[in-house]
Amino acid sequence: MEEQRGPSSVAFQGRVLTVRVDPVTAKGGPSTREVVERPRAAAVVAEREDGRLVIVRQFRWAVSSYLDELPAGLIDPGEEPLAAAQRELAEETGYRARLWTPLFEYYASPGYSTERIALFSARGLTAGVRNLDPDEDILVTAWTRGEAAQHLAAGRIENGILLIGVLWWLYGRSPQV
Repeated sequence: MEEQRGPSSVAFQGRVLTVRVDPVTAKGGPSTREVVERPRAAAVVAEREDGRLVIVRQFRWAVSSYLDELPAGLIDPGEEPLAAAQRELAEETGYRARLWTPLFEYYASPGYSTERIALFSARGLTAGVRNLDPDEDILVTAWTRGEAAQHLAAGRIENGILLIGVLWWLYGRSPQV
């Protein structure tokens, strides 16, 4: 196991992330680890009454591309993960859900980031009005199980949160949910 061998230093402080450098003692001797500190996030596998999975499509600057995604966003300070999931689903899609089930939490990329994602299932949806942030341009679509399986088989799901959500939705659901 690695051990910290001195104080961390902040290399960058942004609006939604901090990059710190940690001096460590690793198996091979002294080294450093760069860590992206990012708040927790919540994501939603939302299934409409017609059995379709709610998908949002938006441009992602970091990869210069439009990506299909699950409704998701950062958990605000002091906010519970479920409340964040409910808020994000309503803001991005206009949907509200009657039935919420926590699925699991996972680290997005623990090799360099502290970000942890809380994934929820939402059912019993009712449509409402979206409340997008001023800089958001989000298209709401929905996939059938067949379409999701085709996207998965063709390698067209490039967002990790969506990939995990689709795999659970297609193959990992328990009958009680």
